Amino acid sequence: MTPTDTRRATAWQVQSLLLGYPDEQAFARLPLLRAATRTLPAPLAVPLTAFLDHMAATPPTDLAADYVATFDHRKRFSPYLTYFAYGDTRKRGLALLRFKHAYRAAGLEPVDDELPDHLAVVLEFAATGDPATGLRLLGEHRAGLELLRVGLREAGSPWAHVLESVSATLPPLGRHEHEAIARLAAEGPPEEEVGLAPFAPPEHAPHPRGGPR
Repeated sequence: MTPTDTRRATAWQVQSLLLGYPDEQAFARLPLLRAATRTLPAPLAVPLTAFLDHMAATPPTDLAADYVATFDHRKRFSPYLTYFAYGDTRKRGLALLRFKHAYRAAGLEPVDDELPDHLAVVLEFAATGDPATGLRLLGEHRAGLELLRVGLREAGSPWAHVLESVSATLPPLGRHEHEAIARLAAEGPPEEEVGLAPFAPPEHAPHPRGGPR
């Protein structure tokens, strides 16, 4: 079943908040996130509920440590979408600018405390800024998203549930996307190490750790 625009936007907002750093605000939102999740169809809601249950049963310090160990210390689980397509190359810097321009075109003035391609940022933009452009950005980086989802699932990470829900908001994978995923899994991101200094400090949509602005 294809989610309606309203339900998909709700799912994207919940997913965005759950992919941000699990600080005190995140735990305070648990009742609100559960209420929002109950309005969603099963393919979106079931995995989100599984993560919310895990979050509620886990001490905040433990969940925060797991988040850092998962997303900050392992490139395989990078939450930055352009990393999978471009690695740390000059092309990645240009791709980051495309995200920034997309946010500004939707009337959102970027801020500068997170890269614009962080999945939580992109999901919040899709939920509250420009759903069509957000869906396009997610689709353009579908191979990286799927590689992240599968990697988290294989590692037994609770955040795999959130990625399962993200995937359920997107169109079914086609043959070319399956080929792109297989190629990325086999070859990995480009390895040219040139840094992103010409594009720093990056600008982007609302910060995923702070919620909607």
